[in-house]
Amino acid sequence: MSTHRRIVLAARPQGEAGLEHFRLESTETPAVPEGHVRVQVHFLSLDPYMRMRMNDAKSYAAPVGIGEVMVGGTVGVVAESRHEGFAPGDTVVCMGGWQEQAVLDARLPGMVRKVDAGRVPLSAYLGAVGMPGVTAWVGLNMIIEPKTGETVVVSAASGAVGGVVGQLAKARGCRVVGIAGGAEKCAYVVDELGFDACIDHRAHRDAASLGAALDAAAPKGIDGNFENVGGMILDVILSRMNAFGRVALCGLISGYEGQPLAITNARLLLTQRLKLQGFIVSEHMALWPAALKELGAGVAEGRIKYRETVAQGLEAAPEAFLGLLKGRNFGKQVVRLV
Repeated sequence: MSTHRRIVLAARPQGEAGLEHFRLESTETPAVPEGHVRVQVHFLSLDPYMRMRMNDAKSYAAPVGIGEVMVGGTVGVVAESRHEGFAPGDTVVCMGGWQEQAVLDARLPGMVRKVDAGRVPLSAYLGAVGMPGVTAWVGLNMIIEPKTGETVVVSAASGAVGGVVGQLAKARGCRVVGIAGGAEKCAYVVDELGFDACIDHRAHRDAASLGAALDAAAPKGIDGNFENVGGMILDVILSRMNAFGRVALCGLISGYEGQPLAITNARLLLTQRLKLQGFIVSEHMALWPAALKELGAGVAEGRIKYRETVAQGLEAAPEAFLGLLKGRNFGKQVVRLV
């Protein structure tokens, strides 16, 4: 029986995650049961939600068990199939986790999906034409419901989700303001992705400074907010929301290491009649086909742009993931295995 390498959760973090919480190991590759496929993983996706899955706490999904493979989206090639819908050589996107090979039940909806690597680069199915892109599409269209002429603010605007949100909102006739960390990221958000403005939160570290920057970038107030960060940034945005504004709460990365995330002026939710809705994209599977159709066409035709940070080799995944949590990546963070 052949073997492959994988990264498992070695221990649960108490506070900030570190390299000591992961373990690289070799294991036997299991046989392929009826209805399953074995996928050779080419790219592994790293996403902020994985930090929450390291905790043994109540959430929308079960935590990763100690000694279990770290969860994650992957793209690769079918190496062996016992499912009539897949053949060796098929390129697929799947939930293979942090490992070089994955044996998956192809009968489960959404577990393994064939993709066209000739039309869209394979790694893009983990970003702009994958879960992050669909997350952007669902939150923008179903919660913010943008209207021509409105102002939409996007935090973590240079990331895999935020970058797509802004481009979709611009295509729907909105003024789009991004918030990102660093002058280089802000320049990319405006010059490459087409946002109207971008605020460097590293240059505006307190609420008064960030609020003044938002006033200048969004002089008519804020109608929609796609929130990926939380904390002080969300507080300042809420204070600039127009009546009947909508907030799509996608992520709270500022609190993934245990930092407090209190909203300091919850009265605004009432006085401004705001809608603040959290959502999990996997609970909206009926919307994925429409989202992927628009996203795939946009990337293939060059209308939707994206950027990747690529780590090389499975062993690089833990350090790349920890860097992602601190904003060291630029665009979508992936790990190349093949």
